Amino acid sequence: MPSDVPGFDLGLLSPVTAGHDELVSDHRFLDALVGAEVALAEAYGTIGLAPAEVVEAIREEFRADRGIRPSSGIDPAALATDAVAGGNPVIPLVGVMKARVPADAREWVHRGATSQDIWDSAIMIVAQRAVAQVSNSIRHAQEWLLQLAERHREDVVVARTLTQHAVPTTFALRAVNWQRGLRRAGDRLEALEFPAQLAGAGGTLASFIEVTGSPERAQELVAAFAQHAHLAAPDGPWHVLRDPVTEIGDALVQSIDALGKFAADVATLSRTEIGEVAEGVGGGSSAMPQKQNPAEAVLIRSAALRAPQLGATLHLASALAVDERPDGAWHAEWPTLRELLRLALGAAWHASSLAAHLRVDTVAASTNLNETGGLVVAERLSLVLGPHIGREAIAALVARAGAGEDLGDLVRAAIREHDLDRDADALLDPAGYTGLADILVERALHADDRRGPVHRQEDA
Repeated sequence: MPSDVPGFDLGLLSPVTAGHDELVSDHRFLDALVGAEVALAEAYGTIGLAPAEVVEAIREEFRADRGIRPSSGIDPAALATDAVAGGNPVIPLVGVMKARVPADAREWVHRGATSQDIWDSAIMIVAQRAVAQVSNSIRHAQEWLLQLAERHREDVVVARTLTQHAVPTTFALRAVNWQRGLRRAGDRLEALEFPAQLAGAGGTLASFIEVTGSPERAQELVAAFAQHAHLAAPDGPWHVLRDPVTEIGDALVQSIDALGKFAADVATLSRTEIGEVAEGVGGGSSAMPQKQNPAEAVLIRSAALRAPQLGATLHLASALAVDERPDGAWHAEWPTLRELLRLALGAAWHASSLAAHLRVDTVAASTNLNETGGLVVAERLSLVLGPHIGREAIAALVARAGAGEDLGDLVRAAIREHDLDRDADALLDPAGYTGLADILVERALHADDRRGPVHRQEDA
């Protein structure tokens, strides 16, 4: 039985998206559907077919630039119910829109179009706006991470591989690596195209040739439609060539992956026994007042765990888009892409907030670095001393240090015994074995001349 509860999904089960999904709400999709229909009428006017007064009447009835939603007065719940009979909401929407415009304008509403033309164009309108917001949040997160790197360039920390202490690195390089992942994802988002769809029932544009009188005029109509819908002109019909949708999905999954990597590291580093970072806001516990949970990292990770399956669904729907109009595969895309956009909007916003407020505990980081009594530079000792004292001697030295003997004393004794011209203190200094960390950080800090000031989330 259909639910009669308003606001079916308020984000109660998806806190990462709560408050960040208005751009992909049903109302936004309905606005985009109406906007696409209006754009089609405007396109007919642009190429000189629809009378100017008719186009103006349609535009006036559904006008967003006066602070009125294009779909104002249209009940989305009723439209959803009416959509069941035909399998999509465009069919009942066209009837509603025709009833609201003057009689002489009705023939120019939806003229020549098929439902998928309008829906695909509408979903591109919604996706384009949502992706722009995701990109903006990711850019802000990058800026905060670069600022974090600048502040902690001198802070040497332990790098961990397979959960264990490995070699020294710097916190700045760690932050820069988070930023690099976000930058690649952001670049991919910004490279996306959002094409209009206008191809008629079978994807041949036959209806538009009939209405306009020639193939050339039909192509002019498509270009004008794309312009009025603020979308890219398509290179051809994509009713069953779903690359525009899967490419958006792939870019969103990559973005959420990069956000998830950042969040996963923060969650790990904020563990009580590690304590190298802490979130600057939120994180309280309902039962344990001593806890400061990494709440934003947890929310971002929840999105990253859900996104890949959604991306896979889009690819399955694309592969199964049979014939010249898909049967069910197209419908499966709608909630899937919307959920991906929704997750990306929330995860990117929280990542920007997390990066802006993240605190680094340099004392804890230093303590952890020294936890193994200097063995964090064991690789260096093997490379420098091994050729002189032998691999077995190095292995024995490391084993003795691991058993509790002082590594510095053991190294100095080995240097003396083999009369080596080496400074034990320099060899044992983790700061001297961070490789190209500073160069990599410097490169990242100066890689983008477009960097500008950013503001904390609450100031934005």
